[in-house]
Amino acid sequence: MSSTATTLPGTSAPAAVPKASFDWKPLALLVALAAIALPLIGSPSTWLTLTVAGLAMGFIVFIIASGLTLVFGLMDVLNFGHGVFIALGAFVATSVLGGMADWAGSGVVWQNLAAVFAAMLVAMAAAGALGLAFERLIVRPVYGQHLKQILITMGGMIVGEELIKVVWGPQQVALPLPEALRGAVIFGDAAVERYRLLAVAIGLVVFIALLWALNRTKVGLLIRAGVQDREMVESLGYRIRRLFVGVFAAGSALAGLGGVMWGLYQQSVTPQIGAQVNVLIFIVIIIGGLGSTLGCFVGALAVGLMANYTGFLAPKVALFSNIGLMVAVLLWRPQGLYPVTNR
Repeated sequence: MSSTATTLPGTSAPAAVPKASFDWKPLALLVALAAIALPLIGSPSTWLTLTVAGLAMGFIVFIIASGLTLVFGLMDVLNFGHGVFIALGAFVATSVLGGMADWAGSGVVWQNLAAVFAAMLVAMAAAGALGLAFERLIVRPVYGQHLKQILITMGGMIVGEELIKVVWGPQQVALPLPEALRGAVIFGDAAVERYRLLAVAIGLVVFIALLWALNRTKVGLLIRAGVQDREMVESLGYRIRRLFVGVFAAGSALAGLGGVMWGLYQQSVTPQIGAQVNVLIFIVIIIGGLGSTLGCFVGALAVGLMANYTGFLAPKVALFSNIGLMVAVLLWRPQGLYPVTNR
């Protein structure tokens, strides 16, 4: 464990200031899950396929859940309407990819990726804009009132779903993968789907960007300081409310991005897609520790691995496996894998 040295008043000897060591035990949970699953599955190639599939699913769930945990951790807002941003992102993607059908179906890799990334950017912009309106009209009047936040945000999600039906219709809409993202890459005897590799890459980028923004930028410093002592930050001349509104919009945009990825993962979208994923993302942020970005990341990967392993080994209990995982984690660590200390 590293340490820094400072000089105390009236003394010449430097005093060591201890630093908190990083907690690796939650990461060992992921290794333990994979290690336990290997002998149960038997075939290393099947295990590798399921592991990569589980990690890819975990990365997608992390992107969706990161926005929710960001809003809760920094703003103390219980947003049960998060699903409407997911659904909006997914439906916007159907329109964008439909408008770029020539590129999405061309089979040229760069054209396929350009179409997907265009859909993601437009979906993030639309979800972020909706998030601004959602925060202004629905969330702002109930800051600090958790029960009212739950009720009014659930109502907002229902209204949002109905508005989506007005625009895109109530029926299920297909969202096929572009040509270059179909099929699998062969590693030895294991087959890994191309889209899952893309999901892993995008999830890593989002995770690193979030950690960098919160820990290495002035905006991140102000946001974290505002959470600790809002009045102090405002006394220095900063408009903390604007920062928090920006956080809400960023969280909504991440949900829109997650909606695109989940829609492509399912290859179809419905107006209820957000509500269907809501349960899963709440399990993730509870496992990770409410408001913890790193905990959300580890929790999402654990949920993805557990869902894929149990789906292969015992399909009948797959639906309940993540609830069992959540119970086990809470028995081990009641505040989650990486609890937020100031909560």
